[in-house]
Amino acid sequence: MAASSQPPNPITQLPDYPITQLAAARRGRRLEYITLAWNSAEGIAALVAGLLAGSIALLGFGLDSVIEISSGAVLLWRLHAEADPQRRERAERRAQRLVGIGFLALATYVAFDAIKGLIFRKAPQESLFGIGVAAAALIAMPLLARAKRQVARQLNSGAMHADSRQSDFCAYLSAILLAGLLLNALLGWWWADPVAALVMVPLIVREGVEGLCAKRCCD
Repeated sequence: MAASSQPPNPITQLPDYPITQLAAARRGRRLEYITLAWNSAEGIAALVAGLLAGSIALLGFGLDSVIEISSGAVLLWRLHAEADPQRRERAERRAQRLVGIGFLALATYVAFDAIKGLIFRKAPQESLFGIGVAAAALIAMPLLARAKRQVARQLNSGAMHADSRQSDFCAYLSAILLAGLLLNALLGWWWADPVAALVMVPLIVREGVEGLCAKRCCD
């Protein structure tokens, strides 16, 4: 019988590379595509709601979604290198540092926005649309974060783990935004949103520093 003329599959030439990790990388890519789609819709909705209501908190949440989109794009780049062992470690370190930069950028913005809100007494405006956006994110982001952590453990990927933490912080910021909008609307507590945001800043900075140091999740 004549030999097959099909070119060899490069993946099958890596016998020491677990197929389960390739499957995990594919799942990770799917999660990042979902994250990009969700954050794009979430960011547009939050920015529109913020502009209509004149809400700094909603505008900040929309800008946070932009950082999440950047993080997701970085992780997609890293996951596409998973099948090549030589590229994998190099992409892992670079991706984790870039995600760390995203954390620090997010911390800088949150701190600036919260301090400005306290100084100028900028209270979030009532917005039913904004409340709906925050509530939806509060449900969706923890589910995405948990799924990403599972993939991070399978791939031993610090970058994927850092991205899951960024999804966690998006959920935390959703809770802060939702609480701020509700407390301001129901009780007139204008200061609730900026104070809660400031509490989150040290945690976000810690994650950013760890990302820049390129710590692996197994460390």
